[in-house]
Amino acid sequence: MPELDFVTHYEQQRAMVIAEAEFVETERARVAAQAAAVPREPQAFAEWFDSLRETGPGQHDVLFEFLATRATIEEVRWFVRQEAAGEAGFDDLVSLTQIRMPDVAKLELARNYWDEMGRGKYEGMHGPMLHHLARTIDVLDTPLEDIVWESLSLANLLVALAYNRRYAFHSVGALGAVELTAPSRAVRVVEALDRLGVDKSASYYFRVHATVDVRHWRGWRDHVAIPLVTQRPELAPYIAEGALMRLNAGARTFARYRAELGIHA
Repeated sequence: MPELDFVTHYEQQRAMVIAEAEFVETERARVAAQAAAVPREPQAFAEWFDSLRETGPGQHDVLFEFLATRATIEEVRWFVRQEAAGEAGFDDLVSLTQIRMPDVAKLELARNYWDEMGRGKYEGMHGPMLHHLARTIDVLDTPLEDIVWESLSLANLLVALAYNRRYAFHSVGALGAVELTAPSRAVRVVEALDRLGVDKSASYYFRVHATVDVRHWRGWRDHVAIPLVTQRPELAPYIAEGALMRLNAGARTFARYRAELGIHA
């Protein structure tokens, strides 16, 4: 609701915005040199982006092999608790990112958003799917103090990139990195849930992401990344920064999860 004391509100907001910008710029500085070296030619850039599936930070982390083959139900519950509490809402992130994008990119982002929204059917919406899993294994309403800061930092990064228009193309890269790398991890989480006897309807969130995100990435690559870099080659480093920032934040989170679960890399 509108606040009557809007001066105090905006003064407080200003302090938060500056803190957020300092956080994002610190993350950018860690990847700037690597991103500056990416190809500007569209197809070569797409191939560089594709390569992050195998070589990007956090890929093939032993955390997911552990979850799939050895984790107890309590350890899997802890993992899902962190993931659910740190979920930033991919549908909202896409909707914020698509604002004023060129038509070809906007259409692909719209298709992605429509899938996230279950193509108009509640039972197909991805957010409620995750909520159903969390409810089934009893990890809803986790207190904030029980969530590791790395998980919250990852969510905050994605929100900052999507919400602040100066990072619009960084958000394209970050969300594209999610679509590119999520399927291989989702497969291992499904294996963990199946091994532990969790109802398959509850694990549908991860089952969907093990398959649909493969198609989403192809669309993101062919109809968002390539057209943007074709039209404006100078965007390539910013899209790359976003992707690398997201993968670095993920790798940092996986490392913390491993430490909490006693897994040695």
